[in-house]
Amino acid sequence: MSTVYLIRHGQAGTRDSYDSLSELGQTQARLLGEYCVSQKLAFNTIIAGSLHRQQQTAQRFVEAYAGAHIAVPPIVTDPNWDEFDLTRVYREIAPQLCAEDQDFASDYAAMKQQIRASASSSSARIHREWHPCDSQVVQAWMSGRYHEEGETWQQFHDRIAGCVARIRQFPNDHLIAIFTSATPIGIWGGLAMDIFDQRSVRLAGVVQNSSYTVFRLRPETLRLFTFNATPHLLDPAFRTHR
Repeated sequence: MSTVYLIRHGQAGTRDSYDSLSELGQTQARLLGEYCVSQKLAFNTIIAGSLHRQQQTAQRFVEAYAGAHIAVPPIVTDPNWDEFDLTRVYREIAPQLCAEDQDFASDYAAMKQQIRASASSSSARIHREWHPCDSQVVQAWMSGRYHEEGETWQQFHDRIAGCVARIRQFPNDHLIAIFTSATPIGIWGGLAMDIFDQRSVRLAGVVQNSSYTVFRLRPETLRLFTFNATPHLLDPAFRTHR
């Protein structure tokens, strides 16, 4: 039986530079590594998605082990663990929503103005909260009602669900750390509870930065043991969602 730690990346940057860790995000990743060292967790395999924020989180985590003079395996990059591309979803679907929904168009214009007014301040609320426009765009993408050229919700879900079979290829007694994002963690949580539809996104919505969620793979089942744990973030100010 393999044990898998799905780890969400640390706090990311601003909306116009999201695919990189903020200073706090780097601290969160380091603290997680130090915590795992203290718990004597000896990972046999370390995997990270190809996104920069996922890679950075894995690197800060591994550095904590190096600082304790503990050898770890090299980070293996697997783009199957990448988050869906929200920027692309906005680019393709937001104009279609604006054309058919004047309320959305007004809210979207106001959101863009807030982003411009923030001057890329990492502490501005617009960069740290899920905006109603975000929810509307993602729900529209998931519905499949709009024309788009990129990865669909179903294709994305199937990609993440397919990672179960990929992990089953490792030896049964492996301890595996995987650095990914909130929605893949939510999808795996849903799979463990036999939820195969869009309800899994509700789980993703509460996953905190640098938290870990633990699964165990048996020959025929995926079992959820720990969800959204942050024992390394003792300061409440370090607990973030975006």
